[in-house]
Amino acid sequence: MATVQAWAQMEPHGKLQPFTYELSPVSAEEVEIVIENCGLCHTDITALQGGFGLPYPLVAGHEITGRIVALGDVAKTKGLSIGQTVGIGWNKESCGHCDPCLNGDAHLCTRLKATILGSHGGFANRIKAHWLWVIPVPEGLNAADAGPLFCAGITVFYPLLEYGVKATDKVAVIGVGGLGHLAVQFAHAWGAEVTAFSSSPAKYDEAKKLGADHIVSSRNTEEWESLKGHFDLIIVTVGVTLEWDKIIAMLSPKGRLHFVGIPFESIPVSVLSLLVPQTAISASPAGSRSAFDKMLRFAARHNVRAMVEHFPMSRINEAIEHLESGKATYRVVLDVDL
Repeated sequence: MATVQAWAQMEPHGKLQPFTYELSPVSAEEVEIVIENCGLCHTDITALQGGFGLPYPLVAGHEITGRIVALGDVAKTKGLSIGQTVGIGWNKESCGHCDPCLNGDAHLCTRLKATILGSHGGFANRIKAHWLWVIPVPEGLNAADAGPLFCAGITVFYPLLEYGVKATDKVAVIGVGGLGHLAVQFAHAWGAEVTAFSSSPAKYDEAKKLGADHIVSSRNTEEWESLKGHFDLIIVTVGVTLEWDKIIAMLSPKGRLHFVGIPFESIPVSVLSLLVPQTAISASPAGSRSAFDKMLRFAARHNVRAMVEHFPMSRINEAIEHLESGKATYRVVLDVDL
């Protein structure tokens, strides 16, 4: 039984503090990992702000990379090895026998266990997970920077894979932030014509460097008029309210508006606006287990990288303030120094 050193929130709205707890021995299908890096995601901030109603003490963190240090008897037979560099994302366990699991959609498991919902996450030096969700980091990726790929990366890659986006398609990415800067890179490497929508003119040049063919203001809707019926896929990476009727109007026949950001207000939709061009609206949480491997191999092959800033985990409260203030350059990664 290992003693885990972590950073935990002990009370609502409190600063994170050093915290220790015991990690039980690995069961047959579990893998134990020494954490070396953990991304800091806005979803972690939501959890720490009480958005999920989680009990205290709360150890967040779900963009984990590290090394395997123990394998259960079953996990030993699944192609994993001691010392291997791996990652863990939002999910840590699925049942393996419900319909979604049997269909290859374990991320939609009816008994899914999330990394930070009901258990301690990655703001720590050790963690356990089911072998299926312990994902090898391929050669060609720097594990210290790869944590955001296990959340933001898979989230924006999955719709390209799931909905059969073609290299001849026109893809729009709304929002060039923590999710959007990866969505632009993936869609560009996919071969699609990419249009980035941003509210910040300061990001226009950078969006071009990331692979955007065109840049459009997400505030000046007059610029949208010439884009009616234009996009095969629009990926929304932001959580703000926009003029949805005008965005839907930019879909081509059989186009799709897909949400990976989470606007919390209802979206008014006219069925007629979808019916005549036969368009669709959808959303997805992260992605399937097989999609993770494809995403990581694709990222390694096409040099898709999260733009990150590193903080030692001992400065985690400073890192959280940096992210909340909007000063972070897309993603923040914590380096374990416990």
